[in-house]
Amino acid sequence: MVFFIIPMAFLFVLSFSSKAIVNGETSTTAYDYFNTFGNYIASAGTSYLVLLWRAIWTSAIATFVCLILAYPLAMAVCFAAPKWRPILLLLLILPFWINLLIRTYALYSIFRSTGVVNQTVGLIGLGPYEMLNNTTAVIMGLVYVYLPFMVLPLYSTIEKLDRSYLEASLDLGASQARTFWSVTWPLTLPGVITGIILVYIPCLGTFLTSDILGGPNNWTIGNAIQNQFLEANNWPFGAALSFILLYATFIALVIRALVAGRSKGVDA
Repeated sequence: MVFFIIPMAFLFVLSFSSKAIVNGETSTTAYDYFNTFGNYIASAGTSYLVLLWRAIWTSAIATFVCLILAYPLAMAVCFAAPKWRPILLLLLILPFWINLLIRTYALYSIFRSTGVVNQTVGLIGLGPYEMLNNTTAVIMGLVYVYLPFMVLPLYSTIEKLDRSYLEASLDLGASQARTFWSVTWPLTLPGVITGIILVYIPCLGTFLTSDILGGPNNWTIGNAIQNQFLEANNWPFGAALSFILLYATFIALVIRALVAGRSKGVDA
């Protein structure tokens, strides 16, 4: 109630508000509450729609890459020897022990023109390559940061999977590929959906990764929200942009609930 409901309710009210006029001047701290839809109308401007669309498709690509990398990784951990599983899980969650800003700047130092990658390829006469300030760098940064959020729910689901189904499929003559697509994938689909939501939604609102690795030309809607709150000091408009992402989150959660409700798999 104190740390979530009340602050979110205040921002919701603020998204329909405007700065108050005090003594003929626009106040920086006072607001006229619930008096306008202008913030949401302004958020439909071309520049903000471009930022929103960029956030949507870069997040989708990053989520897809995370899924492609995380699924075999989660399978490997689940089918590893019991004595190795705690160590492998520890390695998976180890990045959470380091501040996000530090991890992002670590990538920056690796990808910059004088970084480790360019120095390595320079040994064979290649480069230097411009690996920062582009969409690819942003996507790689998102994958690096959010990959564990995809691996953990997949691991949880695969670990609960009844392996006798896999053995029965193979005994009945199905190939490994057929067993995966007809048995393993449907049974682990709830974990896949959970992982997609845990990765995709934070990617939508990210601003640190796109700011450091992508630069101003690769900003997303998260950077616009940060700008409105911290630099432009236009909290009502920033709140409106934030709630647009929140509405998208609710839609994603509803879709996840519908898919999980219809699935007979093991829920994460």
